[in-house]
Amino acid sequence: MVLSDSILVRSPAVTTEPPLARNLLIGATLALISVLLFAPLVTVFAEALRQGWGTALAALASPDALSAIRLTLIVAAIAVPLNAVFGIAAAWAITKFDFPGKAFLITLIDLPFSISPVVAGLALVLLAGANSAIGGWLIAHDLKIVFAFPGIVVATMFVTFPFVARELIPVMIEQGRAEEEAALTLGASGWRTFFTVTLPNIRWALLYGVLLCNARAMGEFGAVAVVSGKIRGETTTMPIMIEMLYNEYLSVAAFALAAVLALLAFVTLALKSLLEWRHADLLAATRRH
Repeated sequence: MVLSDSILVRSPAVTTEPPLARNLLIGATLALISVLLFAPLVTVFAEALRQGWGTALAALASPDALSAIRLTLIVAAIAVPLNAVFGIAAAWAITKFDFPGKAFLITLIDLPFSISPVVAGLALVLLAGANSAIGGWLIAHDLKIVFAFPGIVVATMFVTFPFVARELIPVMIEQGRAEEEAALTLGASGWRTFFTVTLPNIRWALLYGVLLCNARAMGEFGAVAVVSGKIRGETTTMPIMIEMLYNEYLSVAAFALAAVLALLAFVTLALKSLLEWRHADLLAATRRH
């Protein structure tokens, strides 16, 4: 089939800048990304391997480094699934029901985005520390929160709570309530409706939010630094241990541990990119930028 030139419509140019201006903008953007992103990463791996693979592996094999890696992974393994459950429940309540205080609940979900993690950690110390009424009662019953493992988990959960809920809410709003109402009308129970209708529709957005939550959980420093007490070998996560090693002028050990943390971030980024590539259409509703 041949179309005559008279009916061909030339689409307008996306931009009107001359090629030189576009090239300068692209070059400036790439240069900025290189300085802010790639240069620090290259420095981390270069410094970690400055004295060879043997020294770097020996630093990672130290008891303190292994304890930090293990604690970081355990905290993420606890905080991320709990935040996934809470995020699903919050998104379900906000998008499927109308109730007084709905706007206030959305504000509470966004609260960790607006509060400094250090302030959040300090608030937890003041709430559950030894000098508070709650903290005194907990210590009297041999339940230690601050400067212990539970405090680290709670602080991590607080700063990472919004990620899952904020990925699910736009998707569930767009999907509406029609399918769930139809399932309930046909006699399905609430749980069956959730597992057979709602969960399959939000599974990719849920996974996307979990990946973002996991990345933040492993890299959290501010809130955890306040509530952990920085007890070496007990309450030091990887970011805290990196700071301690660097302050002690053990730069190779610090950069080696930082390289491990960066590799974990790369794994998360790779899974996120794969998810976006394989299911771009299903994830389009979750993009806010």
